[in-house]
Amino acid sequence: MRRRGQPVILGVIPARLNSTRLPGKVLRSICGHAMLHHVFARASRCELLEDLVVATDSKEVHEYCARNQMKVIMTSSSHISGTDRVHEVTGMMPADIYVNIQGDEPMIRPEHLRVLLQPFMEDTSVQVTTLKTPIGFEEAQSPNCVKVVTDMHGKALYFSRFAIPYNRDPATGATHYSKHLGIYAYTRSALERFHELPPSRLEQAEKLEQLRFLEHAIPIHVAETPHDTIGVDTEDDLARVERYFQHLDPSDRI
Repeated sequence: MRRRGQPVILGVIPARLNSTRLPGKVLRSICGHAMLHHVFARASRCELLEDLVVATDSKEVHEYCARNQMKVIMTSSSHISGTDRVHEVTGMMPADIYVNIQGDEPMIRPEHLRVLLQPFMEDTSVQVTTLKTPIGFEEAQSPNCVKVVTDMHGKALYFSRFAIPYNRDPATGATHYSKHLGIYAYTRSALERFHELPPSRLEQAEKLEQLRFLEHAIPIHVAETPHDTIGVDTEDDLARVERYFQHLDPSDRI
């Protein structure tokens, strides 16, 4: 239940069926339910969301959602990124804050969304938020794991597929690495600004769309969570997530 004066927060799950590395992944089964179904069910448990909707360009995804009482809307097939798809939703469903919940993040928790949204409750100047979680040295070396470094106030300095920061002198102590979790919340105006801007130089180099915000001096607040997730991009990722759900308490499943 939204309290008086609290912003209207809409959760949006962009769900593109065509995936180069794992075709049809959002409808791939995990313990008897489509991956997208798990994302929707788990995100819907966050009481801060006024509403939750799947945004897709796929009739197959739309039909699945309709059969399973998951709110869904059709969007353009021309979008390059999930952020662009969320921007289209702003023209159909008005809200103050939009949460971009990846359709391939079935391990999302309500706690992720609460931590993600807390900065907006504390500071009205916040425009964009995302999440990070601590990781070790070995995981930080993988280019498939996006890292983030922040300033003393929790604002993002940079995101990279390289292990940042680089520890030039290991004798000075251990370097701490933070994995970026690709869940975002934006004000409507920040989404409008993102959509107006062309892809930036660093964004194109790293293939990380969030760098467009930073290159245009739009700060991103990065909240920390102890709960890591597995974003599903490969068959191996899918198998790891399947094992995770098999060991969950039945009350924490769909």
